[in-house]
Amino acid sequence: MSDEQNKPDREKPSVLDDVGALAKGLKTTLGEYFSPQITTEYPEEKSPRSQRYRGRHYLRRYDNGLERCIGCELCAAACPVGCILVIAAENSDENRVSPGERYAKTYEINMLRCIFCGYCEDACPVQAVVLGPEYELSDTSREKFIYTKEKLLEPLPPDVQARLDRPHPSPPPNAGEGKAP
Repeated sequence: MSDEQNKPDREKPSVLDDVGALAKGLKTTLGEYFSPQITTEYPEEKSPRSQRYRGRHYLRRYDNGLERCIGCELCAAACPVGCILVIAAENSDENRVSPGERYAKTYEINMLRCIFCGYCEDACPVQAVVLGPEYELSDTSREKFIYTKEKLLEPLPPDVQARLDRPHPSPPPNAGEGKAP
Protein backbone atom coordinates (compact mmCIF):
# COMPACT_ATOMS: atom_id res chain seq x y z
CA MET A 1 0.00 0.00 0.00
CA SER A 2 1.15 3.52 -0.73
CA ASP A 3 1.54 6.23 1.89
CA GLU A 4 -1.36 8.20 0.40
CA GLN A 5 -3.76 5.35 0.92
CA ASN A 6 -2.73 5.07 4.59
CA LYS A 7 -3.48 8.77 5.32
CA PRO A 8 -6.74 9.65 6.98
CA ASP A 9 -9.35 11.43 4.86
CA ARG A 10 -8.73 14.85 6.45
CA GLU A 11 -5.08 14.96 5.25
CA LYS A 12 -5.76 13.95 1.64
CA PRO A 13 -5.76 16.89 -0.82
CA SER A 14 -9.20 17.30 -2.29
CA VAL A 15 -10.25 18.73 -5.61
CA LEU A 16 -12.02 21.57 -3.80
CA ASP A 17 -8.77 22.64 -2.12
CA ASP A 18 -7.00 22.69 -5.50
CA VAL A 19 -9.76 24.73 -7.10
CA GLY A 20 -9.70 27.16 -4.15
CA ALA A 21 -5.95 27.69 -4.52
CA LEU A 22 -6.33 28.22 -8.26
CA ALA A 23 -9.12 30.77 -7.70
CA LYS A 24 -6.97 32.67 -5.15
CA GLY A 25 -4.09 32.87 -7.65
CA LEU A 26 -6.34 34.00 -10.47
CA LYS A 27 -7.86 36.68 -8.22
CA THR A 28 -4.37 38.12 -7.57
CA THR A 29 -3.42 37.96 -11.25
CA LEU A 30 -6.63 39.54 -12.52
CA GLY A 31 -6.49 42.20 -9.79
CA GLU A 32 -3.04 43.28 -11.02
CA TYR A 33 -4.12 43.10 -14.66
CA PHE A 34 -7.01 45.52 -14.19
CA SER A 35 -5.22 47.93 -11.83
CA PRO A 36 -3.90 51.18 -13.37
CA GLN A 37 -0.32 51.09 -14.66
CA ILE A 38 2.22 53.40 -13.03
CA THR A 39 5.11 52.86 -15.42
CA THR A 40 7.42 55.84 -15.98
CA GLU A 41 8.61 56.22 -19.56
CA TYR A 42 12.19 56.88 -18.43
CA PRO A 43 14.00 58.79 -21.13
CA GLU A 44 11.05 61.13 -21.68
CA GLU A 45 9.74 61.27 -18.10
CA LYS A 46 12.03 61.43 -15.11
CA SER A 47 10.98 60.76 -11.57
CA PRO A 48 11.72 63.58 -9.12
CA ARG A 49 14.82 63.31 -6.94
CA SER A 50 15.02 64.02 -3.24
CA GLN A 51 16.45 67.39 -2.18
CA ARG A 52 19.25 65.53 -0.41
CA TYR A 53 20.18 63.45 -3.47
CA ARG A 54 23.91 63.53 -4.28
CA GLY A 55 24.91 63.04 -7.89
CA ARG A 56 27.61 64.43 -10.18
CA HIS A 57 30.34 66.68 -8.73
CA TYR A 58 30.79 70.34 -9.67
CA LEU A 59 33.53 72.86 -8.88
CA ARG A 60 31.98 76.23 -8.18
CA ARG A 61 33.17 79.76 -8.99
CA TYR A 62 32.69 83.12 -7.33
CA ASP A 63 30.51 85.73 -9.05
CA ASN A 64 33.61 87.50 -10.37
CA GLY A 65 34.71 84.32 -12.19
CA LEU A 66 37.50 83.23 -9.82
CA GLU A 67 37.54 79.57 -8.82
CA ARG A 68 36.51 78.78 -5.26
CA CYS A 69 38.97 75.88 -4.90
CA ILE A 70 42.07 76.96 -3.00
CA GLY A 71 43.96 73.67 -3.44
CA CYS A 72 43.89 72.71 0.26
CA GLU A 73 43.34 68.99 -0.59
CA LEU A 74 40.92 68.47 2.32
CA CYS A 75 38.42 66.88 -0.07
CA ALA A 76 41.01 64.30 -1.13
CA ALA A 77 41.88 63.59 2.51
CA ALA A 78 38.21 63.13 3.46
CA CYS A 79 37.42 60.79 0.55
CA PRO A 80 37.09 57.24 1.97
CA VAL A 81 37.93 55.56 -1.36
CA GLY A 82 40.67 57.93 -2.53
CA CYS A 83 39.12 58.87 -5.86
CA ILE A 84 40.08 62.58 -5.74
CA LEU A 85 43.44 63.93 -6.89
CA VAL A 86 44.34 67.56 -6.16
CA ILE A 87 47.66 69.16 -7.11
CA ALA A 88 48.00 72.73 -5.88
CA ALA A 89 50.00 75.60 -7.35
CA GLU A 90 50.77 79.14 -6.18
CA ASN A 91 48.71 82.09 -7.42
CA SER A 92 50.53 85.04 -8.92
CA ASP A 93 49.40 88.63 -9.45
CA GLU A 94 49.64 88.18 -13.22
CA ASN A 95 47.70 84.89 -13.24
CA ARG A 96 45.09 85.05 -10.47
CA VAL A 97 42.96 81.86 -10.54
CA SER A 98 41.49 81.87 -7.04
CA PRO A 99 41.32 84.47 -4.26
CA GLY A 100 43.73 82.61 -1.98
CA GLU A 101 47.47 82.06 -2.15
CA ARG A 102 47.03 78.71 -3.91
CA TYR A 103 44.70 77.16 -6.44
CA ALA A 104 44.08 73.66 -7.76
CA LYS A 105 46.32 73.25 -10.78
CA THR A 106 45.01 69.70 -11.25
CA TYR A 107 41.68 68.46 -9.92
CA GLU A 108 40.49 65.00 -10.95
CA ILE A 109 37.76 62.67 -9.69
CA ASN A 110 37.58 59.02 -10.71
CA MET A 111 33.80 58.63 -10.93
CA LEU A 112 34.06 54.84 -11.21
CA ARG A 113 35.46 54.66 -7.68
CA CYS A 114 33.30 57.41 -6.16
CA ILE A 115 30.59 56.23 -3.75
CA PHE A 116 28.81 59.63 -3.70
CA CYS A 117 29.04 59.90 0.08
CA GLY A 118 29.38 63.70 0.12
CA TYR A 119 32.38 63.79 2.49
CA CYS A 120 34.32 65.90 -0.03
CA GLU A 121 31.52 68.46 -0.03
CA ASP A 122 31.43 68.52 3.78
CA ALA A 123 35.22 68.86 4.11
CA CYS A 124 35.62 71.81 1.73
CA PRO A 125 36.17 75.03 3.74
CA VAL A 126 35.09 77.31 0.85
CA GLN A 127 32.20 75.22 -0.56
CA ALA A 128 34.08 74.75 -3.83
CA VAL A 129 33.03 71.15 -4.52
CA VAL A 130 29.32 70.33 -4.50
CA LEU A 131 27.33 67.29 -5.55
CA GLY A 132 24.51 68.15 -7.91
CA PRO A 133 21.29 66.42 -8.94
CA GLU A 134 22.60 64.85 -12.16
CA TYR A 135 22.47 61.04 -12.04
CA GLU A 136 22.79 59.95 -15.67
CA LEU A 137 26.49 59.12 -15.72
CA SER A 138 26.78 56.39 -18.32
CA ASP A 139 29.47 56.45 -20.99
CA THR A 140 31.26 54.17 -23.44
CA SER A 141 34.80 53.99 -22.02
CA ARG A 142 36.47 53.97 -18.63
CA GLU A 143 38.70 56.92 -19.52
CA LYS A 144 35.68 59.21 -19.81
CA PHE A 145 34.88 58.63 -16.13
CA ILE A 146 38.01 60.51 -15.01
CA TYR A 147 36.47 63.96 -14.57
CA THR A 148 39.12 66.65 -14.98
CA LYS A 149 39.00 70.20 -13.69
CA GLU A 150 37.73 71.48 -17.04
CA LYS A 151 34.79 69.09 -16.95
CA LEU A 152 34.00 69.80 -13.29
CA LEU A 153 34.17 73.63 -13.34
CA GLU A 154 30.98 75.61 -13.61
CA PRO A 155 30.85 77.91 -16.61
CA LEU A 156 31.83 81.53 -16.15
CA PRO A 157 29.05 83.93 -15.13
CA PRO A 158 27.50 85.57 -18.23
CA ASP A 159 28.81 89.08 -17.49
CA VAL A 160 32.39 87.83 -16.97
CA GLN A 161 32.21 85.72 -20.15
CA ALA A 162 30.91 88.74 -22.09
CA ARG A 163 33.86 90.84 -20.87
CA LEU A 164 36.31 88.13 -21.94
CA ASP A 165 34.65 87.67 -25.34
CA ARG A 166 34.56 91.40 -26.10
CA PRO A 167 37.43 92.35 -28.41
CA HIS A 168 39.83 94.82 -26.88
CA PRO A 169 40.09 97.86 -29.11
CA SER A 170 43.59 98.45 -30.35
CA PRO A 171 44.96 101.91 -29.66
CA PRO A 172 45.08 104.31 -32.59
CA PRO A 173 48.44 104.34 -34.38
CA ASN A 174 49.67 107.65 -32.95
CA ALA A 175 47.87 107.49 -29.61
CA GLY A 176 50.93 107.97 -27.45
CA GLU A 177 52.28 110.86 -29.46
CA GLY A 178 50.98 114.25 -28.60
CA LYS A 179 51.69 117.64 -30.10
CA ALA A 180 54.32 119.57 -28.29
CA PRO A 181 53.07 122.84 -26.92
